[in-house]
Amino acid sequence: MLPTVAIVGRPNVGKSTLFNRLVGKKLALVDDQPGVTRDRREGQASLLGVDFTIIDTAGYEDEDPQTLPGRMRMQTQAAVENADVALFVVDARAGITPLDEEIARWLREGDAPVVLMANKAEGRAGDDGVMEAFSLGLGDPVPFSAEHGQGLADLFQALLPYIDREDEEEEEGEPDEADFESAPLKLAIVGRPNAGKSTLINRLLGENRLLTGPEAGITRDSIAVDWQWTSPDGQERPVRLIDTAGMRKRAKVQDKLEKLAVSDGLNAVNFAEVVVLLLDSTRGLEAQDLRIADKVLEEGRALVVALNKWDTVENGSALYQGIKQALSDGLAQIRGVPIMTVSGATGKGLDDLIRVAFETRTAWSQRVSTGILNRWFERALEANPPPAPGGKRIKLRYITQNKTRPPTFVLFGTRLDELPESYRRYLVNGIRKELGFGAVPVRLTLRSAKNPYASK
Repeated sequence: MLPTVAIVGRPNVGKSTLFNRLVGKKLALVDDQPGVTRDRREGQASLLGVDFTIIDTAGYEDEDPQTLPGRMRMQTQAAVENADVALFVVDARAGITPLDEEIARWLREGDAPVVLMANKAEGRAGDDGVMEAFSLGLGDPVPFSAEHGQGLADLFQALLPYIDREDEEEEEGEPDEADFESAPLKLAIVGRPNAGKSTLINRLLGENRLLTGPEAGITRDSIAVDWQWTSPDGQERPVRLIDTAGMRKRAKVQDKLEKLAVSDGLNAVNFAEVVVLLLDSTRGLEAQDLRIADKVLEEGRALVVALNKWDTVENGSALYQGIKQALSDGLAQIRGVPIMTVSGATGKGLDDLIRVAFETRTAWSQRVSTGILNRWFERALEANPPPAPGGKRIKLRYITQNKTRPPTFVLFGTRLDELPESYRRYLVNGIRKELGFGAVPVRLTLRSAKNPYASK
């Protein structure tokens, strides 16, 4: 488990901008108006080589617990209680407000360590606010600019005592296959609005846990539910089911709240291991489905396609073959994605869907030894040697797997900048087919040895 940092502060001090800066993506919706963020949003952040989980919270407001702002504040409090450190953000340009002082009192009374950050401190306009922040009694404030990325080194030094677990990781080593198999399967359900995502999850859970109805777009936030799946042979396996908002074509998404919901769904994809793209069989495969699938694969997640409402389909064989061919044509970068037929209304095919999701995660998580990998590599080169553009050989020396989840390989050689994309695809397809990775995304990076005479 990565260490957790919770960002807290009053509305509109730049918490979501900071969150986006640390995760390296615009996952959180940012706007000048306060109160845009309502729910806790998680992301994987990296600061100068140290990885941790970052949580963006709603602006802390002094309101009755029964009101929406009050319920949002309770979510923020829960995030801090479960965090390794709270990153308290104040606005250096606006100075310290009474609400800042109230948040500081609450944080001082809690058990979580606190790092105080004075945001918007670029230029001289924030100097007075930085000095004023000393009065909060939370130690030295870290001057920072989330918008411009200034102050990263200082923030790193302040957070390092709470987020550096390098020694622990070295002792523990990489989790073995048994750990992966016993860990909960993080399974996200995505698709267009009204494909039946919430209904399917309710059927799996055996209860009306999620709000459903005939209207499209009921789900707004990504909802994660922990569940135990009992396989047909009686084995219980943990699953974290993640329901997401329906993803419409970007041009049709105008409402800011819907943009936030779609962004939240994409964030859920980032944290999933396996993603089920749920299609409405009565509507067939549409271009938006392919866009969603492409996004899932781009993020390196394992993909399973499920054809929902299959109990209402006529001439199912022809429809299945048509969708299979369209997926093959539309996802040329990866062939053979599992296609399952299910019904969220009746429960048909759901056990098979979960079984295939577990099998897909196993392929996505596996590691191939360097010896086996290079024996395959030698056979691949013999069967199809790399080209020699301009009569000069491209020398491929060896290959190694440096990561799993998704499986990532590094190819070493010379003149690799001239290696055609078609040959790269040949190697990736060979890895999938002959080394047991199946239809999971495989990444291949090229690394050439530096020429010591290149600058002479």
